[in-house]
Amino acid sequence: MNSLLKRQIRKKLSDDLKNNPEIQEFLAAIDGSYNTYEEQFTMLQRAMSISSQELFDANIQLTEEAKRQRLVIERLNDAIKALRSIDNKKDKEVATNIEDLTGIELATLIEEQAAKISDFEKQRAKMLKDLEKSNEELTSYAQVVSHDLKSPLRNVNALISWIKEDADELSGTVLSHFGHIEQNIEKMDSMIGGILEYSLIDKKDKIVNEVNLNVLIYQTIESLHAPDFIEFSIDNKLPTIRKDPHRIKQLFQNLISNAIKGMDKEEGYIYIGSKEEETYWEFYIKDNGKGIPDKYHEKIFKIFQSIDSTEESTGIGLSIVKKIIDYYEGKIWLESVVGKGTTFFFTIKK
Repeated sequence: MNSLLKRQIRKKLSDDLKNNPEIQEFLAAIDGSYNTYEEQFTMLQRAMSISSQELFDANIQLTEEAKRQRLVIERLNDAIKALRSIDNKKDKEVATNIEDLTGIELATLIEEQAAKISDFEKQRAKMLKDLEKSNEELTSYAQVVSHDLKSPLRNVNALISWIKEDADELSGTVLSHFGHIEQNIEKMDSMIGGILEYSLIDKKDKIVNEVNLNVLIYQTIESLHAPDFIEFSIDNKLPTIRKDPHRIKQLFQNLISNAIKGMDKEEGYIYIGSKEEETYWEFYIKDNGKGIPDKYHEKIFKIFQSIDSTEESTGIGLSIVKKIIDYYEGKIWLESVVGKGTTFFFTIKK
């Protein structure tokens, strides 16, 4: 029992009662009850303390969960806006009230948009399949047309040869005309071959081999039979790259051939070099020829576009170059001064 309480009770008792055993028993019973109450009160305080901590911890967890839920809602709202930007429908009423949607309404909206995206994907897959079929048909068509066009050209060329052999007294003018006809036949034959080659650049199988450009450039120069007054120089050791040898040979052959055709100096120079970058190789082919006016710098890469009016020019070579470089995810550009020369730069992804 609390000592103060016990003292107050004893003050009210007479001396006889203070020593009375029954009173002592009574006080002991009160003391026991008081102790039991204190224990229960202490236990209650402890229970309340534990409950308060649990409530505090639960409140923190709920606060964190609320934050996560808000973040999810924000991201869902961003997703919905992005999905609606894909969908061209202008549903302003719904678009401006996304934040007011309940979880179920938001989920329904996402389901609707997902269904639309699924439809778009099916349509895209069908379009790709149709495009692939069209490309195959165009490739077959190009092959058939090139064969059909070359056949009459060969026949005309053969007829001219027979006429020249059978006619002993043809005048110089007639023979000159026949010569022009033969040149045009050769040009058309080259154009047809170029068209077929252009159409097949990105259709051929992707072949990857080691290509030593030092060897390839040497072989290419030898095959082009350049005039003796043109001197070639490889400025540095060229790299070995892993690409399709045929496409790479086409690329360099057309650019070097273009430099040869554009040479108008008594002493011609063609320089070839390279520079390594982190993700690609950069090459250049420089000449001291007649140069290319600025207005043609973009035009010359388009098919059948040429600034050279000679009968040998088909207007396909540089378009093939551009298509090969696009195939290898590179780019091509040029710097030129009319009368002084041209430098073609191009990159090829490693």
